[in-house]
Amino acid sequence: MAEIPLYFVDLQDDLDDYGFEDYGPDCDSMRVTAFLDIPGHDNLPPLARLEKYAFSDNVFNRQIIARGLLDIFRDFGNSEEDFLTVMAIVVRLSEDAEPTVRTELMEQIPPIAIFLQENRSNFPVVLSEYLIPIVVRYLTDPNNQVRKSSQEVLLILLEQDLIFQHDIENKVCPILLALSAPDSDNEYKAEAVNIICKLASVLSRSAVERLLLPRFCELCGDGKLFQVRKVCATNFGDICHAVGQEATEKFLIPKFFELCSDNVWGMRKACAECFMAVSYNTSPEVRRSKLSPLFIRLVSDPCRWVRQAAFQSLGPFISTFANPSRAGLYIREDGTLSIRPPAQDAESDFTPGSPSAGSCGDTSSARSPKPVQMEPALPTETSSFPCVRSSSCGPMEDPASVGAELTRLSPEAGDIHNLPINSRPGPSSWACSGSPEDGFGNFLYWRTPLPDISKDLELLQSEAAPPEEACSRPETVHNSCVARSEIQKVLDSLQEHLMSDPDVQAQVQVLSAALRAVQLDSVNEPEHKPTEGVSEASVTAPSLVCDSQSALSATSPHSGLSTAGTLQSTNPGEPHEGTRDRPETQRRQDPLPPEENKSKLQDIIPQPLLDEYVSMTDPARAQTVDTDIAKHCAYSLPGVALTLGRQNWHCLKGTYETLASDMQWKVRRTLAFSIHELAVILGDQLTAADLVPIFNGFLKDLDEVRIGVLKHLYDFLKLLHEDKRREYLYQLQEFVVTDNNRNWRFRYELAEQLILILELYSPNDVYDYLMHIALKLCGDRVSEVRWISFKLVVAILQKLYSSSESALGLNFINELIVRFRHCPKWVGRQAFAFICQAAVSAECVPVDQFVEHLLPSLLSLASDPVPNVRVLLAKALRQTLLEKAYFRNAGHPHLEVVEETVLALQSDQDQDVSFFATQEPKRRNLIDTAMLEKRD
Repeated sequence: MAEIPLYFVDLQDDLDDYGFEDYGPDCDSMRVTAFLDIPGHDNLPPLARLEKYAFSDNVFNRQIIARGLLDIFRDFGNSEEDFLTVMAIVVRLSEDAEPTVRTELMEQIPPIAIFLQENRSNFPVVLSEYLIPIVVRYLTDPNNQVRKSSQEVLLILLEQDLIFQHDIENKVCPILLALSAPDSDNEYKAEAVNIICKLASVLSRSAVERLLLPRFCELCGDGKLFQVRKVCATNFGDICHAVGQEATEKFLIPKFFELCSDNVWGMRKACAECFMAVSYNTSPEVRRSKLSPLFIRLVSDPCRWVRQAAFQSLGPFISTFANPSRAGLYIREDGTLSIRPPAQDAESDFTPGSPSAGSCGDTSSARSPKPVQMEPALPTETSSFPCVRSSSCGPMEDPASVGAELTRLSPEAGDIHNLPINSRPGPSSWACSGSPEDGFGNFLYWRTPLPDISKDLELLQSEAAPPEEACSRPETVHNSCVARSEIQKVLDSLQEHLMSDPDVQAQVQVLSAALRAVQLDSVNEPEHKPTEGVSEASVTAPSLVCDSQSALSATSPHSGLSTAGTLQSTNPGEPHEGTRDRPETQRRQDPLPPEENKSKLQDIIPQPLLDEYVSMTDPARAQTVDTDIAKHCAYSLPGVALTLGRQNWHCLKGTYETLASDMQWKVRRTLAFSIHELAVILGDQLTAADLVPIFNGFLKDLDEVRIGVLKHLYDFLKLLHEDKRREYLYQLQEFVVTDNNRNWRFRYELAEQLILILELYSPNDVYDYLMHIALKLCGDRVSEVRWISFKLVVAILQKLYSSSESALGLNFINELIVRFRHCPKWVGRQAFAFICQAAVSAECVPVDQFVEHLLPSLLSLASDPVPNVRVLLAKALRQTLLEKAYFRNAGHPHLEVVEETVLALQSDQDQDVSFFATQEPKRRNLIDTAMLEKRD
């Protein structure tokens, strides 16, 4: 209470006189320090009065000075001596004991920094020498409000690029590193980590690696405060992007694994949310071999919230496997999809920005002598086919040489089909040995190629000569012994890499299974017991087995039985008793047909990821993970389809059909908004076969779903064949009818799309079908729909006359005259005037046709009783018709009639009519008209 008299003595009179009693935070237009210019009873100059109030014992006085620092800089910045006095006041206010004064000072730093930036010549070092140290010092202020304000100001200065890199490295980073030290206060540490993560995006890559990356890695493993680890996990993708691929794989990926295994579920959830950003900054090898198994763990996390975040990020993560050269598409700078020409495929290079799928199906790897790297099967809940796909790179030992060595050993151990499917090269490895990707055909891609078994047949024929089994048994036993010894040598060579590389572990499992198979076949036991190693690594290959068995049985029934026995010994899922006594035809019918397994024949992404993505349509997922999981699946489906390419559409076809029939309209709406993009990805053939039926279903769906189709109707129809496109002519009129008549934006969107669709159809189709829709929209109750429909009518006229269909154009003009010129409602007659004006502006109707058929009806509106009609007529005549060069020719017979009508409108009783009739035309139009007349 003791400060109240001082407040009234010092400032009350000045504040009352200049409106300070109404001062508030919203009074931006008022000059806060205007009272400094008013001579008071103290007779002090403004600068002395500023020092007086800045050092006053009244808190309100100091707040006013801090709040008006920007005006003070503008007023006293011309003199160097005055400026030094002002900076001394700023330093004094920054040391004020009252937190509110320090907060007010901090809030003025951004506008002051912008002012200093604009006047850098006058204030070259003020920001760096005075203000930045204040901001940095306030990061350790004991008051929470001051500290939060300084953090916000620092981020603003960084985002606006108002701090020099030198100041960031030498003034900002040291204090942040000190606050984030292990022995620092936990509250300060959590706040400093957040700023460090934001700071990484404005510093150079070398500075981030040198200053911030080591501390960030330490904070990722902070065991005291989980909030610190949570901030690190949330911003992990930004840090990866700041340091680049090499540092990400060397330093950050191990920390990312630790965060994904954190005991706190919030950390794992944050990792799942930023998984795509992390994957974007890694190589295809790391993405496939390390991040994919890690993501499968997150998808199977015991916490529901982690699984929910993982499934939401599954589609974006899969999209990082995209390879433009394999998909045949690329994204332009404007964000639209485009087909990549074959010449670009051969020249395309892989970058972290457009990661390849890691397979050898692309052109670059097809020419590369790099060995094929086999990927270990990833664990998953829903995958019943843990097939391993091959990738194009990796410093591994060439598995192809291992397979060739096994082929040389014996027919039982050498046949590649006797090995588990993990050891067989996928479809991409078959493509690698052939021609480049540009020459592949449907037969090569949609079906597994038949193996070359010529050497096996020769060997089997030589063994089939003795009629009895006992005669060939010694040679078979000898070959089995050789096979065991050679396989054992290969296993020994791989042991040194067993613990460091998961791919080597997969190869060891494969070769161990083959070794056990050879041992069991050489002993020729009546009952084969599957071993644990075989059960972990072997899966039958039905389609390949059928082909190989049929070829072998045609040459040697005995050898076919031996091969079948070897296959049975490596398959733990079936009983093994009486295997050799079963008929060959029954054995050939046991495997599933290739069509049922065709959805597994892709090598773009790891198969477990695709299996998890496909499982998002399972109703059980909605109960155990997220009720909107199907919507997330639908949202990311175009990206997944782009990644897999149109050649692998069979993998997603069933999923897309399931989503298209989902009970939730939000899921169907999401698909409807993206069906045109999916059509670009799939091409015209697959679109006509698989998307058109779903598109037809969307046309009859709810308005919430139909609007998605309608907004991109032109984009979808232009991709269809002409015959298929004509089938939708009659269905277009169904868009005029909506569930809710008040939904006028639906009809507005229809009119906009019809303007674009006109180019897709012939003039006869436009006249027979689209013209009636346009006329119906012209009579809509909402004016916005009517105005856009008038433009549609003009576009139809232009379409008809540009196609030399004058007869159809004349019929349409007569229809317009009957429907609008003689309409009993004034709105229709006004519409006729606007259509004529728009037709003249677009010059869509030949002048002789316009003068003969439209002009007489237009001029007759001069006697219309409604002023609104005459207003639009005056605009059409004065501002449009008389401005056209072809109509202003001196010899035109109708020019006098038009000028007489304009004179009559100028003397109209209605002021608006006379105003628009006498308004001078735009000078630009007059200049254009004069130029055209001179040219003629």
